[in-house]
Amino acid sequence: MHLQGSSWSAAVASSDGNGGRSTPLRVDAQRNLEHVLRAAREVFGELGYGAPMEDVARRARVGVGTVYRRFPSKDVLVRRIAEEETARLTDQARSALGQENEPWSALARFLRTSVASGAGRLLPPQVLRVGVDVEAEIRVPQQRQAALATTAAPTAQPELRLVEQPPAPQDEPDDAGAAALLEVVGQLVERARAAGELRPDVTVADVLLVIATAAPSLPDAAHQAAASARLLDILLDGLRSRPAG
Repeated sequence: MHLQGSSWSAAVASSDGNGGRSTPLRVDAQRNLEHVLRAAREVFGELGYGAPMEDVARRARVGVGTVYRRFPSKDVLVRRIAEEETARLTDQARSALGQENEPWSALARFLRTSVASGAGRLLPPQVLRVGVDVEAEIRVPQQRQAALATTAAPTAQPELRLVEQPPAPQDEPDDAGAAALLEVVGQLVERARAAGELRPDVTVADVLLVIATAAPSLPDAAHQAAASARLLDILLDGLRSRPAG
């Protein structure tokens, strides 16, 4: 289950150690948890997921021991933030699909919403890796098939076939969340491409890269918002297909 924004922080309860739900946290413990999660989003958003836990504790104004009591390792905290961010991006993509009839408007809406929310600064590294891997698995076999066909029969038209992909690995708990995000962003990309509004060479990985690139972390909030909007305008213009001729 992915919890987001004020709703997820208000709904957090303690665990019984077996994945079950037990009694809600005490008011002070709940408040500390909310501070830690908020601070983690800010610190990781500014410095990346490599930032130390001590920086999170200082931003949350709690002792580092308080952070470790809730998150026994940094990996656990990073995964919590990354999974929530993945779920938030997926919701934004689904919302764009449901609220925009025009394919390009839907894709642009998703990108603008994601960038404005600062999602790119917390885009899970796994999602970027998976996005690139998916594109590589699809494109490389096609290119090899084309080369083999050309070598075997120089005058023949090479046949390009999409190689069936192996099942996604299920050994990591957040694989399902990443797969859901890639699927819905893929729908946005395919719709815009089929409508002739998106460059045919643009991939899901490219769209995720736009989100990661167009959300710089600047000290002044107004400057950051203006810079993000300007950069996204430029990137969106680069994604659009151009009339032939």
